[in-house]
Amino acid sequence: MAASAPALPLLMAPAAMAAQPGVPSYQLPNSLQVDELADGRLASASGTSVALSVPLPPAAPRIFAITPERRALLNTIRYAEGTWANGEDRGYWIMFGGGLMPSLDRHPDRVVRSARYASAAAGAYQFMPPTWAMVTRSLGLRTHGPQAFGPHVQDQAAIYLVQRRGALALADRGEFSPDLANRLAPEWASFPTLAGRSFYGQPVKRYDDLRRFYEANLHQLRAHVRARQQEALLAAAAESAKAEPAEVCAPADSLRCRLEALETIGPRSRG
Repeated sequence: MAASAPALPLLMAPAAMAAQPGVPSYQLPNSLQVDELADGRLASASGTSVALSVPLPPAAPRIFAITPERRALLNTIRYAEGTWANGEDRGYWIMFGGGLMPSLDRHPDRVVRSARYASAAAGAYQFMPPTWAMVTRSLGLRTHGPQAFGPHVQDQAAIYLVQRRGALALADRGEFSPDLANRLAPEWASFPTLAGRSFYGQPVKRYDDLRRFYEANLHQLRAHVRARQQEALLAAAAESAKAEPAEVCAPADSLRCRLEALETIGPRSRG
């Protein structure tokens, strides 16, 4: 679960973290996808999963770009925290203990007790209420209202927590290193320290398992982003070709123009 800690300043001003263009929406195999959020709608609103997604910049609030490397890390956190849910958006609804919150309009802020633990952690990244309150203040997020705790907002909050721990630059390298896991261990108890233990003495995922999960996610993301970029280039080339005016043969009654006309008509129509 995400640990509660005093707020730290942003490492970059919001203006310096303006979102970069991404790629359009399409469905990937095994519930993986790259989604377009340029119109400000959440992918979950249209019935598609946001797992392993690289969105275009939607309406505010939005300060962090979601690159393949960052999305792979986000989903690795979900995997470690037990909210991966096979890449389904249901993971954004999960409370501590596995139950689902009634809506995504706010953090539920409800303590759930299990046989050994009690926690109010909720969401894909298991935000504790004090942590969520700190994030909403720091990023200027709404605390309640439609989708105030929605998938896109949770993603932004998780990346902010990664940045607070001084791990965003490491994440952007596209490598899941022991140092990266160690820096995030105080934020997410399921991440191992360099000693391989939980920072809080709770159940922890093995580093090798997290690294394999991360690398598989990142490989698929990068491959599909490249495919979409290639599709976009081909589509642009096709549109450009359509815009070019066809060459008109002249003079029309010349032998060359008549022969070209016959080739266009085809042999079966020559009489």
